[in-house]
Amino acid sequence: MNIKKIATYTACGVAALAVAALALPRQVNIERTAVIDAAPEAVIKLAASNTGYQSFNPYKDLDPNLSVEMFGPISGVGSGFSFESKDGAGQQTVASVTTDQVTFDLDLGPLGQPTQAISAVAVDGATKVTWTMDMDLGMNPVFRVMGLFMDGMIGPNFELGLANIADVAA
Repeated sequence: MNIKKIATYTACGVAALAVAALALPRQVNIERTAVIDAAPEAVIKLAASNTGYQSFNPYKDLDPNLSVEMFGPISGVGSGFSFESKDGAGQQTVASVTTDQVTFDLDLGPLGQPTQAISAVAVDGATKVTWTMDMDLGMNPVFRVMGLFMDGMIGPNFELGLANIADVAA
């Protein structure tokens, strides 16, 4: 086989893989839920505050060298923090606060701009807390392939955060 055929077959193979990757889902949703012994209002108050969030931030447990710098108001819309860790850097800002949910905008630079939310709803004398992340992976075939593994990468962090919320909100 000559070099021209090898190059042609290689190019066709790479193109086929890229097209196949683009057939993967563009949207990723990660969700974890826990029922904790705390008032929903206490959970929302913690989540809506840049300092409150740090009391349960799972990434502080995962990276002892995590650097966090607060900005904006202490609590409510615009409250947030920038961070730098072993896994990357970015910003998280409170985008909205309701009686049962805090929504965050994240900016992870070239990795994307996911949205996270922490909701807290009273159930049978306890609180059901749900932590979600939604992300649009765009047209990048590498991101689409990574999307297949995001639940396994991010989900355990949310589980740790929910356990931390249970500890500090009670």
